[in-house]
Amino acid sequence: MITPQAVVFDLGKVLVDFDYSIAARRIAARGKMTILEIAKFINTSPLFFAYESGRVTTRQFFDEICEITGFRGDLAEFSGCFADIFTEIAPMVQMQAELQLRGMPAYAFSNTNELAIAHIQQNFTFYTQFTGCILSYEHGAMKPDARLYEVVERQSGRRGAEILYLDDRPENIAAGAERGWQVILHESPELSRAAVQKLGLLSRA
Repeated sequence: MITPQAVVFDLGKVLVDFDYSIAARRIAARGKMTILEIAKFINTSPLFFAYESGRVTTRQFFDEICEITGFRGDLAEFSGCFADIFTEIAPMVQMQAELQLRGMPAYAFSNTNELAIAHIQQNFTFYTQFTGCILSYEHGAMKPDARLYEVVERQSGRRGAEILYLDDRPENIAAGAERGWQVILHESPELSRAAVQKLGLLSRA
């Protein structure tokens, strides 16, 4: 088996947990829609997909949200309402740190948006330690689109089994496996750590 030369981490539900119901509650408190209506909008709206695909700017996204939800605050207030929904998954962050201390390049690879990343970058030290970050909104494509995986390969200078990829979404993992990447479907920190240890990248002690 080829030893991986780079590790690629999804962010949401792998290194950070998130809860968009927090954002829905805050936006509802400053607008005209109910919490359930806003939560449904976030989960199903083409606008959110367009934002994470980089097809609309943060300002355009904010203006549209205000029109739809009646949100009465400014962009700075909305940024806090919308983006402050993350908590660190400590065992996975520790694993990232251990791998990088051993000299392993590590990359963030995420379907995300500018507001979320600004918040994560400001509040979570682990994010600043990545060798590189491949983010959907910056490249006009979302996982499992092959175009975004090509960016990972270009930035890392690695291909096929030289890349180890951890993600909680089966469809995203499948797209990596199709490219020959070594993949781990993240289900829990314990299982992911065991899988990385099996590859000889971390001590079992």
